[in-house]
Amino acid sequence: MQAVTKEWLQSIESLHEVPLNQLQWWIDNSSHYELQEEDYLVKQGENTTGTHVIISGRVQFYISQKNSIQNVGVLEAKDITGYLPFSRGIVNSINGKVLTTTQVMTFPFEKMNALIHSHFELTQALVHIMSTRVRESTILQQQNEKMMALGKLSAGLAHELNNPAAAIVRGSASLLKHLKLQPETFKTVTTMKMSVEHIDKANNKLFEVLARKEKPVLTIMQRRTLEDDFADCLEQLGVANSQELSENFVEYGFTCDDMDDFSEFIPAEYMSPVFNWINNNLVTERMVNDIQDASKRIEKLVGAIKNFTHMDRGYDKEFTDIHSGIQNTITMLAHKITKGNVDLVEEYDTSLPKIKVFVGELNQVWTNILDNALDAMESNNKGRLAIKTRRDRDHIEVSITDDGPGIPEDIKNRIFEPFFTTKELGKGTGLGLDVVSRIVKQHNGSLKVSSEPGCTSFVLCFPINES
Repeated sequence: MQAVTKEWLQSIESLHEVPLNQLQWWIDNSSHYELQEEDYLVKQGENTTGTHVIISGRVQFYISQKNSIQNVGVLEAKDITGYLPFSRGIVNSINGKVLTTTQVMTFPFEKMNALIHSHFELTQALVHIMSTRVRESTILQQQNEKMMALGKLSAGLAHELNNPAAAIVRGSASLLKHLKLQPETFKTVTTMKMSVEHIDKANNKLFEVLARKEKPVLTIMQRRTLEDDFADCLEQLGVANSQELSENFVEYGFTCDDMDDFSEFIPAEYMSPVFNWINNNLVTERMVNDIQDASKRIEKLVGAIKNFTHMDRGYDKEFTDIHSGIQNTITMLAHKITKGNVDLVEEYDTSLPKIKVFVGELNQVWTNILDNALDAMESNNKGRLAIKTRRDRDHIEVSITDDGPGIPEDIKNRIFEPFFTTKELGKGTGLGLDVVSRIVKQHNGSLKVSSEPGCTSFVLCFPINES
């Protein structure tokens, strides 16, 4: 084994300022040993044995969850792990498996009080290592959770964006093909001879029909009957392509009585070219409207993504309407809501004042809670998700309730623990509710959970600061 000297320990950056005599005391009071490949330095769930300094070799750290493994990182020579001064964790929350022959120096847990009382600089250095480890762990957790949130949303967003994008592609291709058919009809119309007075009357009648706002909601059978009747009217007036035209004209609210009115202004020999010309324009309008609706859908989704990530704002608190973030999150999860056959109930008090928050972080809260609720209802293939906001004195209260199977009593107290999850591998990191809890506390808010089969509620409160 390699000889461990006080000078070697002092070469570790975090121990550089520690006096040599304290490092020598640390060496003398530690155990020195080697571990072979596949051995464990620490095991999840077992009591910690002390502070470990890796002298040489490599150790893989990972977390076991429900027969799945989540890798955390690899420690090598000059890395320090295990129990550190003033740490409250005396049970290992992680596994450390040796990858290659590894030499370790372990300072025993039982001697930590002696170290703290007699060796200030060494204690200070180890506490600094602990604070750095906590900070890096927190950053890693937040980053992992953000990546998980992105992963959860990406599939749904791809689906939501694909539908209108495909509609635009189909619509534009159909529109181009349709427009190529227009010249022949246009040539026929331009050879017609009608008085200006009759043309004006036909135009006025056309716009009168198109301006009708109230159009009856029809069943498939009712619509089919109307189309057949309308096709008969067109045939009696000598209009070609009557069946094709009837589908379009019924859609726009034309009736047989309207056709009788048109026949008073339009000579019989012109009825077919005029109404085929009108039909071509209606088809064009409908295609353009479909493309416009699809484009607006994409615009809405892009706007929701932008607002959800808050990508155009600085990282600072600002006053915001709490409903905006909730609704943006719902938009992002729309595919999952539809796929899960979930009935969404929204009861918002729109008179609530704006509150000062980190908008991007608060959106993580809505994402994690709503996504968990949707996952919980998956087993039923349907569900009811209720979101309600109200004012509770000087706080805004948001309650999110699902009718899933509920949280088992034996794990209810553990759901906010970091890395704890009941989801299968690939579906959760165990960081979601931990992140939620920390963000709520960061905003001086509160979070309560109640759960029983058929009713699980998360109630969040945030202080109102109207200044």
